[in-house]
Amino acid sequence: MYKPLIYLISTFVLISCSPEKQQADLIITNANIYTVNDQAQKAEAFAIKDGQFIGIGTSKEIKKQYLSDQVINLEGKTVLPGLIDGHCHFNNLGLFMQTVDLTGTNSFEEILKKVKAFQKEKNLSFIKGRGWDQNDWKIKEYPTKNELDRLFPNIPIALTRIDGHALLVNQAALDLAGIDNNTVVSGGEIVKRNGKITGILVDNAMGMVYKVFPESSLQERVQALKDAENHCLKLGLTTVSDAGLDRKTIDLIDSLQQNGDLKIKVYAMVSVSPENLEYYLEKGITKTERLNVRSFKIYADGALGSRGAALKNPYSDRDGHYGAMVTSLEDLSKIARTLAKSDFQMNTHAIGDSANSFILKTYAKELKSKTNSRWRIEHAQIVDPDEFDYFTEIIPSVQPTHATSDMYWAEDRLGSERMKGAYAFKSLLEINGRIVLGTDFPVEKVNPMLTFYAAVARKDLSGYPEEGFDISNGLNRQETLKGMTIWAAYANFEDKEKGSIEINKFADFVVLDQDIMEVQIDEVPNIKINGTYINGEKVF
Repeated sequence: MYKPLIYLISTFVLISCSPEKQQADLIITNANIYTVNDQAQKAEAFAIKDGQFIGIGTSKEIKKQYLSDQVINLEGKTVLPGLIDGHCHFNNLGLFMQTVDLTGTNSFEEILKKVKAFQKEKNLSFIKGRGWDQNDWKIKEYPTKNELDRLFPNIPIALTRIDGHALLVNQAALDLAGIDNNTVVSGGEIVKRNGKITGILVDNAMGMVYKVFPESSLQERVQALKDAENHCLKLGLTTVSDAGLDRKTIDLIDSLQQNGDLKIKVYAMVSVSPENLEYYLEKGITKTERLNVRSFKIYADGALGSRGAALKNPYSDRDGHYGAMVTSLEDLSKIARTLAKSDFQMNTHAIGDSANSFILKTYAKELKSKTNSRWRIEHAQIVDPDEFDYFTEIIPSVQPTHATSDMYWAEDRLGSERMKGAYAFKSLLEINGRIVLGTDFPVEKVNPMLTFYAAVARKDLSGYPEEGFDISNGLNRQETLKGMTIWAAYANFEDKEKGSIEINKFADFVVLDQDIMEVQIDEVPNIKINGTYINGEKVF
């Protein structure tokens, strides 16, 4: 529980021997501030100078100690540390905002209508889209390319599933990529029906089409980053942990940040490749006020929704199908061995219990002599309960809205027994002591209020199920807030500079129109952001 204001004055405010007030750039007063410090203390005011907190306490004490030309009375509004999305795809969000938005579609027919309307407006030579999910349709089966072939016989089309692990393409795209009945792919699938290619490509098979995508122009790439930033800042995010960036995009983000054109802070996980490993291991960690490059992102397996997650036993709804590892066990071991000799962090996408098992054991083997490595498992979605204890030293990075999105069909895929180790956030927290919360956007919605709600209530926005989905694995509000602030900062090696409102930390904070720690939980999704600040600067 958060401690009241009477505990604060001696702890926070730097008592000066001089009667002169210290000049500040900004003073916030009369606020309901959750500091998220080690003592879970509250405050009602703080002072900022040169982008950092310099004093924290009651309004009376702060006004006595500091003066500023800019003093904001928040009239009791709630203030949190800047919110951190612990796992997302920031750059992809912006790029997908330039394509057909298929999220929330309820049928394949609706997809066709959206693609036709998009093409009528844009008249492109290559149509891209993102966001469909066959699990939301009345007929919960993969679509085929037949209608796309009829409507667009000469224009390549590539429509990515919501989780980014399946792709629907037409014949024109298959021809451009050189995919036919004789094509063989490792770590993925070219889905066929009655011996014919359906147009569905899973995991590594998608890369063959991605390679022939027309490359975005510099102007389009810059606009994508700015569009993504604008969307995130409106929703209270001050740091995003992008789970997989190439060198060119990282350099562009750095350039825009240095020029002042991009304010949001980015924890960049480098997409693993031989070239990227060689370059960044030789270069070493890159750290500025707004960019941190000290980790690699690796994919172990695919996703549960597309049946690509690697399971120990077959899928309950598909005989003999185990999913697949998209990176070979040999390569995963080699990468882990290489990174264990460096200061770089290894962050591995692992969904299925087989993938999690291999990665957990590989981490344990390679990190025997390492301390404070903070290696992470991204998603940790289905874990064998007998292997939970591996998370003592390995950070679980999870996405609460995945649980509430997947609950309608996850048991069909897994069966009741494996569900005991699925979306087990509380169990993982109790083992590790920390848990990182994110969204995986644009797989899920960006809004961190939805993350908070899903983590605590374990319900979707319709309020289903009434008692919460496996509510025993729900988090309490304080744990959830930490998972979106200080624990996420810790997992990014940034807990000394952000994640809580404390003296000498960067003044990243957000202002809410309601008290997220006290309001009825079903009201949390309706909370609005009244202000987002990064380094003391109001950016929304």
